[in-house]
Amino acid sequence: MQNSFYEVIIPLVAGYGLDWVLGDPRKLPHPVVLFGNTIAFAEKTLNKGKCRKGKGALVALGLPLLTAGIFWGIMGGLKNGGIGWYCFAATIFVFYGLANRSLIREGREVIDTLEKQGLEAGRRRLSWIVGRDTSALSPKQIYTAVLETMAENLSDGVVAPLFYYALGGVPAMMTYKMINTLDSMIGYRDERYRDFGCWAARLDDVVNYMPARLTALLMILISHRRGLLRFVFRNGSKHASPNAGYPEAAMAGILNCRFGGSHLYHGLLIRKPYIGENNRNLCRRDYARAVRINEGVTFLTVCLIVMSYYLIYF
Repeated sequence: MQNSFYEVIIPLVAGYGLDWVLGDPRKLPHPVVLFGNTIAFAEKTLNKGKCRKGKGALVALGLPLLTAGIFWGIMGGLKNGGIGWYCFAATIFVFYGLANRSLIREGREVIDTLEKQGLEAGRRRLSWIVGRDTSALSPKQIYTAVLETMAENLSDGVVAPLFYYALGGVPAMMTYKMINTLDSMIGYRDERYRDFGCWAARLDDVVNYMPARLTALLMILISHRRGLLRFVFRNGSKHASPNAGYPEAAMAGILNCRFGGSHLYHGLLIRKPYIGENNRNLCRRDYARAVRINEGVTFLTVCLIVMSYYLIYF
């Protein structure tokens, strides 16, 4: 199923515009919710007894393949019905595939809750968007967690979906979202998921390898900060994840702050080296700068895809 220039670019630009205005719709049906429910059912059914690693591999590989097949069929059928219906559906799926506006909103709500309702409320609100144990975090650690999450999810929630959309349209974008959702739900190293989720975690590492580094490069271009490329290459590989350290290092360099340190995840202590050296207090001004970086990278990614397709077709 080969798409024309307009069948790729119209949904891309329109979906980006919808995300800019609306963010993730909390009260509307969302494909990722369906993905999550499917993964939860599979995990409850299969993550027990013997051969957990094999059953986890079946889930980690089977669900993305099933997702690719379903969306390939949906988009192929819509294309046969005319470009109008195809572009409309593709726009909705691109809108659902992006998460930058909701990421910015979630970060702001954590900070607002911390400043207006106090530390305990801020810890609880942060727990909605991060996997670490938030029950003993200080205000500084809450700000750090918000900014780390904004940097990492700029790759996972924006650049990576757009990267795969550029390569394979809506089917590739939604397949990536399934892989990323699998990792976020079962890709942990604790007792429950160590065997069952290891394939999901590794597959997520593979598909995010290029997008994470591309995200860091785009952040460097947007920030115009001298020496940042060397800083990212020096610190990006320090993270426990083979990918998350690169956008986090870029953000730490842009803000001249320190990320990392040890945290509890599902009862397991994960020791992370520090990224950056300036252990200063963070504030709302840092969040505002992170927002500008996220918005700039998102816009630049969309522009690069449009220009690339223009050069290919014209």
